[in-house]
Amino acid sequence: MKLTLHQDIIDNKYFAYLFSSFLYKHMLKETRGSAMQNISSVQALKQILFPLAPLIEQRRIVARIEELFSHLDAGVEALQRAQAQLRRYRQAVLKAAVEGRLTEEWRKAHPHVEPAKELLVKKSKERGIKAERDQNDLCFPNVIDLPQLPEGWTWSTLSRIGELKRGISKHRPRDDPQLYGGPYPFIQTGDVRHASGILGSYTQTYSEEGLKQSRLWPKGTLLITIAANIADTAILGFDACFPDSIVGFLTDPKKCNIQFVELFVRTAKEDIERYAPATAQKNINLSILSEVAIPYPLLEEQDAIVNEAEYILSIADEAEKVIEQSLKRADRLRQSILKRAFEGRLVPLDPSDEPASLLLERIKNERAKAAPKRGKKNSSNSARQKRLTQ
Repeated sequence: MKLTLHQDIIDNKYFAYLFSSFLYKHMLKETRGSAMQNISSVQALKQILFPLAPLIEQRRIVARIEELFSHLDAGVEALQRAQAQLRRYRQAVLKAAVEGRLTEEWRKAHPHVEPAKELLVKKSKERGIKAERDQNDLCFPNVIDLPQLPEGWTWSTLSRIGELKRGISKHRPRDDPQLYGGPYPFIQTGDVRHASGILGSYTQTYSEEGLKQSRLWPKGTLLITIAANIADTAILGFDACFPDSIVGFLTDPKKCNIQFVELFVRTAKEDIERYAPATAQKNINLSILSEVAIPYPLLEEQDAIVNEAEYILSIADEAEKVIEQSLKRADRLRQSILKRAFEGRLVPLDPSDEPASLLLERIKNERAKAAPKRGKKNSSNSARQKRLTQ
């Protein structure tokens, strides 16, 4: 719908600000009912009543709105920059965590801790995996190309330090109603994406039939998505099932801190995504994920890393909440400015301004005077056309 405004009655910017205000939306509801979500016809638009200030006052209102909005926009931009800086800071903290820089003082205070490589040898023997003391056998094959780790750390892979398996959803079609609506939480990739560390909620459940064709993973399982949003992570806060678009990782809590692994996968997300083929539905397979190299310190240091990282990140989370609240307040303040503007409380009144009612009456009279002239001209044209046809 194209709307042309009479510039001698209403300022374009004045109407644009009015149109974007809560006040206008309220007037729309009052005119057409709360169910109306848009303007579907010219007739509907004609029925809407709105406050019309004198033209000169409209321009003063617009100038004041833009002045206040410019200050508000500057504040919002500063908040958004702070948000971006927090995101970079979080990544820097995670990177420092998995590179051992958060626990440098801890290592100095614990100089006689058994090297992690020795623990991996024992763990591999317990699991029946051939394990030589040669580091290249214990670690990721391309360890030569990987960064140097702190003393006592070693490189390993997810498949060597725990169980890594895809979720199970055998039944077809997947949306069969008999699979759903029961007591067993069914986690989907979107649930993982929106989780923050520990997954504490879900949007779907499995029935007994659903459970029969799946697997109930225990609380504490690390979830890693391998389709759609690749390498999103969360740790189960309850027993749950999930489909084969999610990988579950379990490890011995006496030898590996699952939260340390989750911190690492977050830092490796971009690298893991690069293995996904360039298709419409991005995904990676289990073999790729199982061979991802992971830095591996001893359990005691993993615990120290998790505690330090969580403390620092919790401070960042609080700062993020403050920023989000400030952005919401900025949006409310923007609407408050518009509300005051169209209630006549934003700029002082000038008694010398021509009242809008007189302006409308004058324009109405001018149009009424012009109407007969247009009719007379049309009559003359009709008479001329009649003579030409005789």
